[in-house]
Amino acid sequence: MLLENYTLEIFNSKCQPGVMAVHCFAHLDQDISQVLPYLNTTLGGFEYLVDPPALTLRSQGKLMTLHGRKIAINALKDEQEAQKIVEWLKNEINEAWECRDRIVPCFHGKPKPILIEILKLLPKTNCRKCGQPTCMVFAAQAMEGGYGAENCPELTDPNREKLTTYLSGFDFD
Repeated sequence: MLLENYTLEIFNSKCQPGVMAVHCFAHLDQDISQVLPYLNTTLGGFEYLVDPPALTLRSQGKLMTLHGRKIAINALKDEQEAQKIVEWLKNEINEAWECRDRIVPCFHGKPKPILIEILKLLPKTNCRKCGQPTCMVFAAQAMEGGYGAENCPELTDPNREKLTTYLSGFDFD
């Protein structure tokens, strides 16, 4: 077993104090750096950094970043959900570590869309009809998988088709 113990730190966003979601850090008693490339393979990491080692995942509707001695998770309902997800991660970490001889480690993340390529296809009118304050914010949301061509009412048909095709080349899960 690689990871045995951790301590949870639950906190509210200082940037958005009115938001009801909480965030958490799981401070790890053991260093999990060595298992991160194996987890990247088994859990399909969204982003992987080699030095210092860090793995960002999207799972269970959350963004999770694993470092050697800390796990960060955003947008949680409460401490109970944080505990549940950290326990799930602990099990995944220990299972990957025990099976590492049968897992090919992966030292890179998934390819991601490029913000400027998305922005080039948008009307750049900042009309707010999509619910975002600017086309740049829309592009950032699309880059993360939160918005697609169907969410921009001002897109021309050719650009709607181009944006749909472009974004279909990426895995947002």
